[in-house]
Formats: sequence, structure tokens, C-alpha cells
Amino acid sequence: MAASAAARAEKLRALINYHNYCYHTLDEAEISDAEFDALVKELQQIEAAHPELVTADSPTLRVGATRLSAFKSVRHSAALLSLDNAFSPDAVRVWYERVARRFSADAKIKIVAEPKIDGLSIALRYEHGNLTLGATRGDGYEGEDVTANLRTLKSIPLRIPLTTPTQPPPFAKNANRGGASTPSPAKRGRAGVEVQIPETLIVRGEVYFPKDKFAELNRQLQANGQKTYANPRNTAAGSVRQLDPRLTAARPLRFFAYQIMEQQAGLVTRAQWDALEYLRALGFPVNPDSQLCDSLDDAIAYSERWFKTREQLNYEADGMVLKVNDFAMHEELGAVGKAPRWAIAFKQASQVGVTKLQRIEVNVGRTGVVTPFAVLEPLPIGGVVVSLATLHNADYISDNDIREGDTVRVKRAGEVIPQVLGPVLELRPEDSKPFKFPRRCPTCGEKLERREGEAGTYCVNSACPAQLVRQLEHFASRGAMDIAGLGEQMSALLVDKGFVGDVADIYALHMKRAQLLELEGFAEKRVDNLLNAIEASKSRALSRLIYALGIRHVGGTVSELLTEHFDSLEALAKASEDDLNGIRGLGPVIVDALREYFKQPRAQQLVKKLVKYDVQTKQHGRATRSDGKLAGKTFVITGTLPTMSREQMTALIKQHGGKVTDSVTKKTDFLVVGENAGSKLDKAKSLGVETLSEDELKTMV
Repeated sequence: MAASAAARAEKLRALINYHNYCYHTLDEAEISDAEFDALVKELQQIEAAHPELVTADSPTLRVGATRLSAFKSVRHSAALLSLDNAFSPDAVRVWYERVARRFSADAKIKIVAEPKIDGLSIALRYEHGNLTLGATRGDGYEGEDVTANLRTLKSIPLRIPLTTPTQPPPFAKNANRGGASTPSPAKRGRAGVEVQIPETLIVRGEVYFPKDKFAELNRQLQANGQKTYANPRNTAAGSVRQLDPRLTAARPLRFFAYQIMEQQAGLVTRAQWDALEYLRALGFPVNPDSQLCDSLDDAIAYSERWFKTREQLNYEADGMVLKVNDFAMHEELGAVGKAPRWAIAFKQASQVGVTKLQRIEVNVGRTGVVTPFAVLEPLPIGGVVVSLATLHNADYISDNDIREGDTVRVKRAGEVIPQVLGPVLELRPEDSKPFKFPRRCPTCGEKLERREGEAGTYCVNSACPAQLVRQLEHFASRGAMDIAGLGEQMSALLVDKGFVGDVADIYALHMKRAQLLELEGFAEKRVDNLLNAIEASKSRALSRLIYALGIRHVGGTVSELLTEHFDSLEALAKASEDDLNGIRGLGPVIVDALREYFKQPRAQQLVKKLVKYDVQTKQHGRATRSDGKLAGKTFVITGTLPTMSREQMTALIKQHGGKVTDSVTKKTDFLVVGENAGSKLDKAKSLGVETLSEDELKTMV
């Protein structure tokens, strides 16, 4: 009996997964809802009678697991990069010219055009064909483990590939187009073709909320007198990040796959178009509007035709992503910052709307800059309700004669940041008056200053509470000191209660534990978690501490450059103008900003307090690029390291004169390998690149 039940359960799982695939991926239902529900009910009955038959990929588990206590942080084995934008065909051609200069004149550069879905970016990890991890993009290096929630999405395969119990889907005849390899051993995929299944496969894609389902959801909420949602993108993100997976399961979310991040057991695909076809063959939904183009002109023409019809699509999309097809070219081009050189997001000019400007207010930033913004009558633009928009600075308001009470034109710059373009003069009220920019800080009352040659207006009071809140928030941010729990609300509370007078004071909060516990909502666990996170931040790399200080014009790259020339924060604070001018890569604006910051008595006191509280202000073992033990060597990092993050390993290599890149090439000297190493390890072996463990690299330095 048990054997027959197991056989029937296996067949039912195959049938249910197949019909889920037909309905949610191909949009072609082959059976009625009643027939589908009967299959699910039968499988549920078998699994209830024989719990040992429940498998991790059973479709009955898609209804949602038990409630989670919190999302765990997960580090991506390969960075999930963002994209640079181009808002015109000419800007796209500038990008392409930079790409083409890297190759010979007769090189054939094909372009894959893919709709840029406006949803939540995720990464899915499959081990031996089974879904084992689903994570949000986060900052590109570290995201949240939302596996339980993503398992509820019927368009995400729980297992790849699934053997089709009936005829293969319509695209089977084209599924292997583009040369996807079919070495043995292989399994038959949903597309009815032989496909190689890597031991590990990481797929990147986008979770989105279909527009028709979103409109239906809002109609239901409105009918019930509940608050409606602003746009599908944020609703999709919020639905995935529910602590109760059953709430995610109740939302009709969909998924599109568009990139293979890493794969093991050999290189399955060598081009982006091959990768899309391979993903289709495995059973992943791939956007049908993706197109392989023989030239850039073809890609631009295809994108512009697509722009004219995108409003008719059942998903939000904010542009067309253009990617170089050849993966070998990807490796040669690499990335700059967090954006690959081999791809660009081609977007249309921003959408414009008209609404009333109710009043003009100002915001004080962490560097003291006072930025005006408009409070608007809510205006829907491109699926987003806009109620606030930037006004840039005092000159922008004056030059465009923008006044309170005006009817104004508003656009979403880059379809992201709303900004006021100018007034509709014909509709201006007769009693309107020009706006007078405030002369004093709205938070501390200090007189505002306008620096010569700059458009910005500043509050020069470094003790201004508004500045301090934003300084704390920046200091604790992930790219800086990475202090979990110290966000905007906590920063504002600490300043409001007088617990901190500058960012260094957070390191004395352990002495105020009793007062923290007296605050509403502050249980022992919350307070201890905060204090532990603060204590852990003391050992961050010097470059991150410099960046965390929030010095004007000094970002992460400049901070790393400074650590190549100064082995402590104290040394940097005492650096002369000549010392700074002698550093290649520092312009006069950055030099002036550093000198101006460290000459302030408040900044000098801050450095002393950081030393007093045992924050790591020194960089031991520092070396310049020319004399370090790793000087002249190029490294690539892959996999999860035992004790160090990728950022920490990168900092260590750079401290000793080495260079870190994203792709393995013939010019790579060493590959630093952690657990779950992907295709970079295969590439290193094929090129004869030497591999190192974390301990072996530490031994080298």
C-alpha cells in the first residue's frame, strides 16, 4: 500500500507542477480549476496519511510555512550588480562606443534586449536541481533569506527540471536554440530537451505584481474601506518580505528569470541568449519580449517599438536592458563600482504631470546642506503617487520663479526622483508672492551660509540636531560601520533624548543601558542587540570609518585611497595640504573638504573620543601599491569565506598593495576561494590560475 501511495504521490506532484507551469509560466491552462483542485486535494490526502512521503518540492507546501521570527541575513556568493541608465539613443550609443573600444574593429557584438521589470530583484540557489535558498538583492552583496516566502510562488520551480507528464510545451522545438550544451549525464527538462543540470545553479530574476491583479486587490481593499496600495512594485516587495509566508502565498505574485549568476559542473552557457533559452528549458519563466539583436541599431529600434506598447503589458517595466551577448566579452569588460560595463538600462524620458504646490519646506542633511522640497497635492505619475518633490536649491526656486500656491509641472527624474520643473503661470493665484529662502536653520536657529562658488546653502552649526540624526544614520549604515538596529528612528530617538552629542557617543551607550531600558518598547533583548552591534563595529576597516564620518565629497572609493597613504585616522587628521595634494586621485575640491573638516575643533574632539572608546582608528600592516607584499598582483574572490566578508578580504588585499577585480581572466594571478564557489573556480582551473584559501592568503601577508 505504501509503495502504491508513493508512486501515486510522485505522479500527482509531477502533474500538479506541470499544470502550475502551464498556467503560471505559459499562461495556457490545460485543465479546469476544479480538475486542478482535485489533484491537489488528492495529494494532500496521501501526504496526510503518509507524512514520510512529503518532499521539499511538494506543491502542497506552496500554501505557506509557519510564521518566521525574522529574516536572516545572507551573503551572495556573487554580487548582484545594479545598472547605469541611458535616457536617449545617443546616450546608449555613447555606452556602446565605450564597449566597442575594448575589442577589435571587426568584432561582432550582438545585443540582447530584455524588458526591465519593475519589481523585487531576487537570487535563487539550486543544489542538485532543488531550490535551497531564495534571497533578496539587498545592497548587492548581502540580502535577506526569504526562501519560505518564495516557495509559495507558483511560477518559481521548486525543482529543476521537471519531467513533463504530457506533451512538451510549445516552445520545446526552440528550447536549445543558441547552442546550450547537452553533455551526459543529463535529464529531460520541461521543454522536452536534454539539459545539463549543474550541481549548483544560482538564478537571478524579478518578482512582480501583475497590473490586473494589483488593480483587483485595490478594488477589494477600497470596497472594504481599507487603505489601498500605491504601486505594484512596492506591493510586490512588501508581499515577499512578510514574516508570515501564508500572506505571501495569498498574493498573486509572478516571477521572471533573466540571469545565471553562477553554475558548477562546467560552463553550460557562453552567451546571454543561450542562458535565457537554457532557463526556459529548465522550466523558468523568461520574458517573451526579450530579443537577440545583431547590432546596436537593431536593439535601439526594437526598444523604441517596445516602448510604444509597454503600457499594454500586464507588468510594470521602466525600460529596456541592453546586454552584450557574449560572456567572454563580459569578463573582459568587467564592472565599474556596482554596475557592469556590459549592460545599460535604456529608459524613456521621464513622465510629467501637473498638480498644486501647497508649500515649500527645507530639509537639513548630514553635511549641513539645506535642501528645499515641495509639498504637493498627491499626483499619480507612472504608477506612483507623488506628494513630495525636490526643488534642488535656492537658485533653482528663484530662477524658475516657483511659488507656494502655484500649479506646477512635476516629473520623475529617471522615473525615480520627483522634481518640480516649473509653474504654470496662467494658473498662478493673483496674491502669490516670491518664495523667500529661510535665513536661519529651521532646526537649531543658526544663521545659514552660502559658500562662494556653490549653489548650496548650509547650516554651519555642527551640533545641529537635524545634522546629527542624519550623521548617525549614515555612520551606522551598511556601507559604513554597519550597525544593525541604528536606523533613522533610533538615531532620532537618541538625539531627542540627549543620549548622544556626536557619533562617537554611541560607544558610550553601554553606560546608559538602564536609561535605554526605561524607554517605551525597549526590552532587554533589543537593547543588548543594539549594544552588541555597536561593540562589533569597533573593529571595522579604517576605510569604512573614514567613509562613516560623512566628510563632504569623501565616498567609499576616496576613503580606500586615503588608507593607502595614511595608516591611522589621527595621521589623516593631521595631514597638511601638501600631503593631500601629493596623492594622485585627490582633486582640489576633496582636499579642501578634508582640510576644512579636520580643522574644526569638533572634528578633532571626535577623533580623540573614537580613540578613547577603543574604535579601530589604525590600519596595521598597511602597504602602498608599490611596496606591499601583494603589489602588482590581481585577485578575484569567489564563494563564502570562513571568517571574512568579501569587503573585508578586498580591504586586506588592497592594504597590501594588491588589486581586486570581478572576473577571472588571463591577467588574474590568484583566485581566493570560499565555500560554494561557482563558475569562477572552473574558469580559474581552465586558465591555470592559482587558487588560495582565506588562511593561505593571510599567510602570504
